[in-house]
Amino acid sequence: MNIFLSEMQEKQIISMVTGMSYGKIIDVEIDNNGSIISFVAENPKFFKRTFKNEEITFKYTDIEKIGKDVILVKV
Repeated sequence: MNIFLSEMQEKQIISMVTGMSYGKIIDVEIDNNGSIISFVAENPKFFKRTFKNEEITFKYTDIEKIGKDVILVKV
């Protein structure tokens, strides 16, 4: 299955370990050969009238399943 990064950025990232939602992909780290090293997901939160963004980085190999609406990761 082929998928574009822009399509992946529209899906929610869900941890299979904790069940938490990590938001959506906001960035990708690529090595000198053009291979994907990792993804960065950000979950914007509103807490006590200030915005706090939580980021999580996960490897391409952490992706277990890419579904219609979500990406399941093993982190």
